[in-house]
Amino acid sequence: MNTFVDALSYFLTIMAELTFLFLGISTVVALVLMYLPQKRIEKWMSGKGFLANVMGAFFGSLTPFCACSTIPMTLGFLNMGIPFGAVMSFVIASPLMNPIILAMLVALMGFKTALVYLAVTFVASVVFGIVLEKTGGEKFLKKVRIKSVGHESNEGFPRSLRRKLKLSFSKAWSDFRTVLVYLLVGVGIGAVIYGYLPEDIILKFAGPDNPFSIPIAAVIGIPLYIRAETAIAIGVALMQKGMSIGAVIALVIGGAGMAIPEMSMLASIFKRKMVAAIVVVIFLTAVIAGLIFNVVG
Repeated sequence: MNTFVDALSYFLTIMAELTFLFLGISTVVALVLMYLPQKRIEKWMSGKGFLANVMGAFFGSLTPFCACSTIPMTLGFLNMGIPFGAVMSFVIASPLMNPIILAMLVALMGFKTALVYLAVTFVASVVFGIVLEKTGGEKFLKKVRIKSVGHESNEGFPRSLRRKLKLSFSKAWSDFRTVLVYLLVGVGIGAVIYGYLPEDIILKFAGPDNPFSIPIAAVIGIPLYIRAETAIAIGVALMQKGMSIGAVIALVIGGAGMAIPEMSMLASIFKRKMVAAIVVVIFLTAVIAGLIFNVVG
């Protein structure tokens, strides 16, 4: 009975925290995007060299998009002639870095963890975006065109702050409803792990003494999770049971960046070799981040 109470308490506490964070951060981000000059962002991403990749990663990290939004925007950027490398930095950063994920990491793992995660994934997005462009990745694009990038302009937004706040919260609530089932599943699994899974099993297969725990965790994330929010909730419970923080971070990155639904949607834009290259990039990012976390954590 005590174990059940502990698991239930974990579920209710984490679920309440994540609900508050998701709605609060999503509302703020939606409000900020109303003031963000999209044309200037597109101009910055259209530049040449390193800065374009930085802006691609920055825009990808700022916008809490799921694959259904990322893919149309990716096509839109490509159709506008934005450099391939900058677009790839956006594609890599978008699922791995957004304000909601960072806020969850701060709340559940601490500010240092979120800061290191942000630095590693941001640098990886910029570097691998450059690498994919320099190695000729653009030739693996399929000939696909769309009529709209699915991104609203600032002109259609209300002028008063009160109405903007109301619209922002409405969008946040709509987004929350779409991810609620994933949060419930993630926190539910985390609660079961927290209450019932023996620590010695975790220590044996994913503890800090297992040199293969990080790449294994990165691969395990692929079929199990389709949102980083789900993986983080489960990862926290695993970490409390003895899983190394590096393996947890690899699990989060692998699950968020290499999720099967997103890879399937990317296959509608890119040929198989390019999709495979993106999978390798995310896997390397997960492993590198995991190793760094085990050193600094």
